[in-house]
Amino acid sequence: MGYVLAVTWVAKPGEEARIEQILRTLTPLARAEPGCVQFEAHRAEDAPGRFFLFEKYRDEAAFAAHCETPHFKEHVLGAAVPRLDKRERLFYRPL
Repeated sequence: MGYVLAVTWVAKPGEEARIEQILRTLTPLARAEPGCVQFEAHRAEDAPGRFFLFEKYRDEAAFAAHCETPHFKEHVLGAAVPRLDKRERLFYRPL
């Protein structure tokens, strides 16, 4: 079936380069998870502090497992979230 997230991160001023570095580190780790179907990170051309992540997991349980990984806890919760002004996660299911 699939479980999809559209995620927007907006970096605090001065944290843009660090957020990019975090995402470059996180991306291959997330892609290697058995339940991850797709994980793509993007940076806005017209707003360098805005990042968009497209994530697709096998199912909701695979996403829950992703949130429990050491790399999610270290890179997202520990390193990225404190450097963000905004974090928006929208969840979707394919039709």
